[in-house]
Parts: sequence; C-alpha cells; structure tokens
Amino acid sequence: MDSQQSSRASDSPGDTMNDVYNAWYEMLEGEGAGLAARVAELEVRCARQAEELLCLRSTLADALRRLNALEGRAPAPTPAHRNGAYTGTTGTPTREVRLRQPSYRETAKRTSSFGSSASSLPQRRGPQHQSTGSLQSDSPASSSSLSPAPSPSPRATPAPHLAPHPTHTYRSRNNSTSSNQSASATNALTKRWNSTGDFNAQGLLPSSRFTTTKSLLNLYSKPSQNGPILKHGTHTCQYNEEEGSMRMYLRGRPVVLYGPSDQDGLDPAKVAPPPQSKLKLEWVYGYRGKDCRSNLYLLPTGEIVYFVAAVVVLMNVEEQCQRHYTGHTDDVKCLAIHPNKLIVASGQCAGHDRVDARPHVRVWNSVSLATLAVLGGGQLQRGVAGLAFSRADGGLLAALDEAPDHTIAVWDWQRPDKHCLAETKCSVDTVVAVEFHPLDRNQIVTCGKNHIAFWTLDQTNMLYKRMGVFEGRDKPKYVTCLAFNPNGDVLSGDSNGNIIVWGRGTNTIAKLVRGVHEGPVFSLCCLKDGGVVSGGGKDGRLVMFDSEMNATGMENVIEGHYGGVRVVAEGRGSQLYVGTTRNCILHGDLQLGFSPAVLGHVEELWGLAAHPSLPQFVTAGWDRLLQLWDGLSHSTVWSKDIEERAQCCAWSRDGGAVAVGCLSGRWLVFDPHSRELLASHHDGCEPIQTIQYSPNNELVALGSRDNFIYVYQVQDSGARYSRLGKCLGHSSYITHLDWSEDSQYIRSNSGDYELLFWNATTCRQITNPTSMRDVSWSSSTCPITFHTLGVWPENADGTDINSCTRSNDGRLVATGDDFGKVKLFAYPVTQPKSLSHAYGGHSSHVTCVRFLPDDSRLLSAGGLDTAGHSSYITHLDWSEDSQYIRSNSGDYELLFWNATTCRQITNPTSMRDVSWSSSTCPITFHTLGVWPENADGTDINSCTRSNDGRLVATGDDFGKVKLFAYPVTQPKSLSHAYGGHSSHVTCVRFLSDDSRLLSAGGLDTAVLQWILD
Repeated sequence: MDSQQSSRASDSPGDTMNDVYNAWYEMLEGEGAGLAARVAELEVRCARQAEELLCLRSTLADALRRLNALEGRAPAPTPAHRNGAYTGTTGTPTREVRLRQPSYRETAKRTSSFGSSASSLPQRRGPQHQSTGSLQSDSPASSSSLSPAPSPSPRATPAPHLAPHPTHTYRSRNNSTSSNQSASATNALTKRWNSTGDFNAQGLLPSSRFTTTKSLLNLYSKPSQNGPILKHGTHTCQYNEEEGSMRMYLRGRPVVLYGPSDQDGLDPAKVAPPPQSKLKLEWVYGYRGKDCRSNLYLLPTGEIVYFVAAVVVLMNVEEQCQRHYTGHTDDVKCLAIHPNKLIVASGQCAGHDRVDARPHVRVWNSVSLATLAVLGGGQLQRGVAGLAFSRADGGLLAALDEAPDHTIAVWDWQRPDKHCLAETKCSVDTVVAVEFHPLDRNQIVTCGKNHIAFWTLDQTNMLYKRMGVFEGRDKPKYVTCLAFNPNGDVLSGDSNGNIIVWGRGTNTIAKLVRGVHEGPVFSLCCLKDGGVVSGGGKDGRLVMFDSEMNATGMENVIEGHYGGVRVVAEGRGSQLYVGTTRNCILHGDLQLGFSPAVLGHVEELWGLAAHPSLPQFVTAGWDRLLQLWDGLSHSTVWSKDIEERAQCCAWSRDGGAVAVGCLSGRWLVFDPHSRELLASHHDGCEPIQTIQYSPNNELVALGSRDNFIYVYQVQDSGARYSRLGKCLGHSSYITHLDWSEDSQYIRSNSGDYELLFWNATTCRQITNPTSMRDVSWSSSTCPITFHTLGVWPENADGTDINSCTRSNDGRLVATGDDFGKVKLFAYPVTQPKSLSHAYGGHSSHVTCVRFLPDDSRLLSAGGLDTAGHSSYITHLDWSEDSQYIRSNSGDYELLFWNATTCRQITNPTSMRDVSWSSSTCPITFHTLGVWPENADGTDINSCTRSNDGRLVATGDDFGKVKLFAYPVTQPKSLSHAYGGHSSHVTCVRFLSDDSRLLSAGGLDTAVLQWILD
C-alpha cells in the first residue's frame, strides 16, 4: 500500500506535463527534420526544372534560328543600294559565295550559311565598298544561320566590264578628283541574322560611340556620308601611254610595271569597282589555349563556344557546323557565360590601332549573335584578362584589366548608360581569374600571383577585399583557377599542384588536398552531380573527386602531343570537353578516353598550299607541324612532326608530293598519302621563303632569304631532284615568285620591291622587262606586277601585303595584309584606284591566302594571333646593374623584362629612371629623334651609343650612316649623314675608345671604318 501511494504521489501533474512537452518536442523535431528534407528535395527539383526550362528555351531559340535558315534559301530582290555604292551592271545578278558540302555527307553534316530570309528587323544599309586604302569592311560581322542543302559548286561571276577611256600621253593621279560609279543591283540575296550588324536596330544598343559592329575593324560609328568612303591606294601612280607602263612608288622608290601590248589606255583617276563576288566566313580552324584560361564552355544547344584570333566560334561537334561572332577587332582573351546560358560576354586586348582597336568587352546573344552591350571602351587600358557574370541574376559583369594596376571593374551592363558600379585596383601582382559567388550575389573572388582575394560589393557600390590566409609554407606562387562546390565553398587550384577548399564566407582554408598534379592545376570543373574534375597543365592528367574532395580513383591522361590541360568543360552525360595548351580541343570521358574535336597550330603560321585538284590543303608552321586538311569535312587528314620550323609549302602539280621550305635553309618533300619523306635538300643557311612547281611539273623554284632563286629538275614523279642552277640578281630576299604557263619563265618579287624576270632553263635574268609584257602566267602570287598594282593601299611601304593569289578561273584576286585583313578584288587590278571587299577575323598579320581548285573557297592563314612579343625580336639592351632587359620587336614594341625571373615588367613607368649599359634599341625615349620623317619602323637596322655617352650612330635601309648628339629626345634632330654603302647598313658599332666607328653593309658585304674628328 505504501509503495502504491508513493507511486501515485510521483505521478504529479507537473511530471505529466513534462512528458507531454517532451513528446511534443520530439514530434516537432521529427516534423522539422522531415520538413527540411522535403524543402531540400524541393530545391533540387526546382533547380532541375529550371535547368529543363533553360534547355527548352535554348532549344526553341535554336530551332527558330534553323527555321529561319530554311526559309531563307530562296533569293529575294533587295532594294537598290544607296550612297552611290557600286553594285555591278544593271541586270547582272550579284553572286554571294555559297559554300557546299560533299554529297556523301549530305545527310550527316550541316555547315554555316550566310544568307537567310528577310527579317522583321530593320535591314542593313547598302554596303559601302572600300578602296585598297580603306580598312572598313562591308562584310557581315558574324555568320549565324545554317546552310541549305548542298548545291553544285557555283561558277565565278565575271568581273564588271570597264569601258576603255580616251587615251592621253601622260596622266598622273596626284591631286586628282575621284569619280564615283554606281548602279542598281537586281536579284541580290536578302540577308537575315547574317551578322551582328544586322541586329543593331534602333533601341537595341545605346546611343554612344560603340554602336555598330558592321565593320570588323572599326568599333566606332562613322558619320553618314554621301557616297562610298574612298581612301585610294597607290596615289602617286603615273601612267605612260607611249610605253604602256605604270610607275608606282613604294616607300619613295619608283617601280615601273609594263602592261600587255593590247592594254587600253589607263586613267589613274578612274575608280575600278569591286568584284561582284563576296566572301562569307565558313570555318575557323584552331583554338587559343596556349595562353588563355576559361575559354571553353558548352551551351544548352549542344554548341561549344571558344575563341581564336578575333573570332568567337560556336561549334556543334556532333553536327560539324560552326557559327561565328566577329564583332571584335583584335585578339579575344576571355569569355563568360550568363546564367541563362544564352548570353555571352567576350573581352579583347588592345590592338595596334589606338582608336579602332581599344580593349573592350562585348555582350551578345548566342542565338542571334546580336550585340547587346559594349563596355569599357574608354576605361580599359591594355586588355581584358577575365570576365564573370553574377550567378544569381546575371545583371552584373566583372572584368579584369591587364594594365599595370590590374584593376577590377563591375558593370550593371543592362542599364541604358552601361554604368560602371565600382572600379578599384585589384593587386600589384598578376591577376588571372575572377568569379562571382553562385549563392552570394555581392561576393567576388579573384586569384593570381601569390594571392587569392575575397571581395564584397556593398550597398554603396564599394568593393572591400579580404586576402586569403595560407598556412605557412603552403603558399603557392600562383593561384591558377577557381570553382565552387554545391555548398558554396570556394575551390582553388595552384601552381604547386594542390587543391584548396575555402569555407563559405571565410578567407581561411577548410581543406587542403596536396599533390593532386605534378605541376600547376590549370582547371577545376564542378559537375552537376557534385563531383569535381581537375586538370593538370603539365602532367596532362584529369582526376575525378567526389563532392567532399575525396579522390574517386577515376582519372585519365591526355596524349602528350596535344599538350597539357588548359580548361575542362562539362558536356552531356559523362562527356567532357578539354582545351589544351597546344591549341587543341578534345572530347570524350574519363573511362573511354579523348579524341580531338579541334586541332590547330601553336606557333607562327606561314605555310599554306591548296591541292591542285582536290578540296584539300596543307599548312606548315614554326611549331614543326605539317598538317593535311579536308576543306569540305573541315577535318584533319593527318598531322606530322617534320622536326623543322617551316616557312612555306607547295603541292606538285599532279598532287603527288608536298614540298616544305624551312627556316634553316632545308627543304623537304613528302608523300601526301604515306607521309614518308621523299627528298631532303639544303640551299644556303637562310629561310626558304617560297616554293613553286612549274605547270608541267618538271621544275621547281625556291626563293630564299639569301636573295637567290634555286631551280631544280623534278624526277621520278617528285621523288628525286637535281639542281639546275641558281638565279642571281636580286638585291634583297625573295618574297614571291610565279611560273609562266609554258614553264619557260619565272618572275619574282623581293624585299626591296623589285620585279625581275628569269629564264628558267638557263637561270639567267631577262634584263628587258618589255619583252615579258605579253607572257601568260600560271599564277599570280607576286603582288608587285602590272595586273596587281591596284591591290596596294595608300602610303604602302612595300611590306603591307604578305600574300596574293588569283582564282583559278582568273576572275578574282585575294590578298592578305599586315592589318589582319583579307581583301577581294576583281582581276586584273590594273587601276590604282581599285575598290575591294575587306574582311576581318584575324587578329594578326595574314601570312597566306589561297583558293581551292574549284574557287568555291578561299583559305587564309594568320601569323601570330597570340600573345607575348607579337613579332620577332630586333634589338635588346641590358641595364647597368644587370637586373633588367629592354627589347624592341618587329612590330615596334618596347618591352621591359626582369632578367632573373624572365618575367615581363608590365609597368613601363617603373623603368623610366633605369640606367642602360648600351643603346642598341632604336625605339626608346632617348633615341626617338633618330627616326626619319614618315618612317615605317624598318628603316633603321642598327643603333649604337658611344661609350662616353655623347654620340649615337645609326645604320639604315638607304645605305646611310648617321651621327647624332646623345640623347636624341627631340623629334626634329639634325645629324651628319655619310654614304659609302651601296646596300642597307646592317650594323654600326663604336670601338672601345670611341675613336672609330665600324659599319657593316648587307648585300655589299663591306665593312667601313670611320674615324671621329
């Protein structure tokens, strides 16, 4: 009884309530845990639905674009061109070059097309055809729509007929008045979504100087003009009717060119119209992975987007088709993708043209290729090193400037005024990457040399920085890449091969994964399932991690000849896309391996030759690669390492051999089928500049930089060669040569603008050029001839045009120049005032242009299209303390270097007070007065300062030795000039006591010793 009473006493009301509360709390906790799990599941489901909606939206946009392409097959008449632009003879249909696929690939492939149905958007104005002196382009800024079904290869449209003009004994172009010719065009093809310029409708872009991408070179809108912009070339041409010759001047030197005997009288004041044929960009070979990061992404439409030169390429690997955004004017350096996966931002570096090629950022639509915004035209100084959209809504865009201050700027790019919200100095060291935090809209992360920084953009648009804290000895020299895991933690890869996890909202290390790669980690890719793939820039390994950064054991190694991993992008399913440091793009997965989707050259490319009968071509560059390409399937047939730096290449006339000229003076012959080496010869120790087989395939001529032309006899179908002779007579290196149709004669151009003729069998010069005026030539690669004199731009210095080629039907001439332009003329180009169509896309000099055998396609090769010193080194000096180097290059740069680290010093103002032990660089502040008026940058070959620092001597292209008082800081500085050399002076040097000056001549091979009075 007592125990029962005590038990009842313990069951007090308070204890009962406690039990109820405990039960209630337990129930709440269970419900809360279940609720949190359900909310997390809903978040995942919403994210998946958002991705599905995004994919559907992109797919719908792509489908609409394809429908527009299909609807645009039929040509429609266009209104007459305005502004007095020439459009061809009335009644003659204008031919747009339509490039076709082979019939056997008809059902499997699509290629980019460049004409489509009429758009509801305002149409572009009629093209303003540009003369040889103009760099404006009437070409479309982007190729967008897809091609119709394959059609027969088009025939070339005849060039417009020019009526003969009344003859006069002597005419000069000087101070003449241009006459504009115009005509209406009928049956022209209507364009829609043909270029970024087509989308510059009113209201699309803000009213500013950056309002058009119609020109590939000019960023700024030009004021409207009442007629074509005529900036004619060869303005000092004079025609002598009695001799039937034209006298033109290149860098002040007269060049007399004799026309054929039946040539009608020419009036130099007349304007030759452009050809009726036009070019459309069909395919871009290559990729820039050598020195750029974060440059490869996959769009929901299945296209990968990347860049090379001044073109952003959108390529569908499965369907083998490309589209191109060509609104940039110089090297594209970085990309960023909007969260909606439809909008792309791309940034470019500064070009040599201070006005038309300033660094800036372009935001554009990946479906229509319409430019939506142009940012930073007046703010960015050197180039855009990195870009990032805010991942929450994409309304903000961050950009890194490559200027010495390494500034970071944040734009509200959707505002009409394109307002820059914040801008501040990022770091004294190099900054290589920038990313917005995916979960915190106002958080930005940057990384680079010796640092990682966490930025906060506050309510007042001020940027605040917190530096990442490394642990003792683990601080890397470079933090090379960034990524984010699903939890919002920051992942960074560094030059030590480590991966670091930074806790969300902190600047401290949460986890360190050591030794993932041998060498730097160049890329981190977070997959949709939470996994992470890292790419090694040196070891070429791809390593898979789970969401907790634990190695899964799954990895792969790309083949060494493709280079190291530059960037990794997630594809569909388990597929990955890998950009490499040797300019290749691979696709595949970690289990099955990777195969190439895009191949390219790594170093400067000069050699390009088209097969004589098949749609194939070979390229050869300084990277020692010889590659055979198929022009219809846009694929590499084979690639071979020839172990020599190549300068030029040529096909034998039967297509049975490929000859390659090398920088060492060697030239090699390969079998294009087996890739075996058939022959190897060595002529001189200078580069072989050009190779041409004779039309009968019995002879081959090689132009060398040693000023000689070597002629060989071809035997055993190109397998054996015996030297026939050597042509002597040029006073400078050989640049181009052509064979006559009967294989009896050779004509050649040289570096000092000569046109000489040769008997091929005797290797003797034909000293009477009038006897060669009626010879028919099988090709037209020499730009200095009577039939190509109109291709030269105004104030040409003789080096502007690197390559020239005539179409096989003899209707067109194409040129590639130092300004990155490909120009198309109507052949013959005998009028000094000859208009042309100009096309961009290359960010560097165009080294070679060639037509395919059926003239349906034109190939162009770019030289550098990459970074660093953008040309060869010409001069260099050491500082007196041996710590620094300054250097000049072939494109007139003055750069500074830290000698111990071999790193460029990007802030030239920090070097202004350095004392230099010598002064061989002619492009410096203390030697600016040595340059003559209208100098082209190549006039001065050598410069030297006396040891007592009182005098400067120069040697130039005109055979003169000049003496100046040092320093020569006045632009108008007088000098003593001395002759004696009959050729260019290659080097001048003082003796140690400054009592004598030595000068060396180039071709005259003389050394002169001068005594100082």
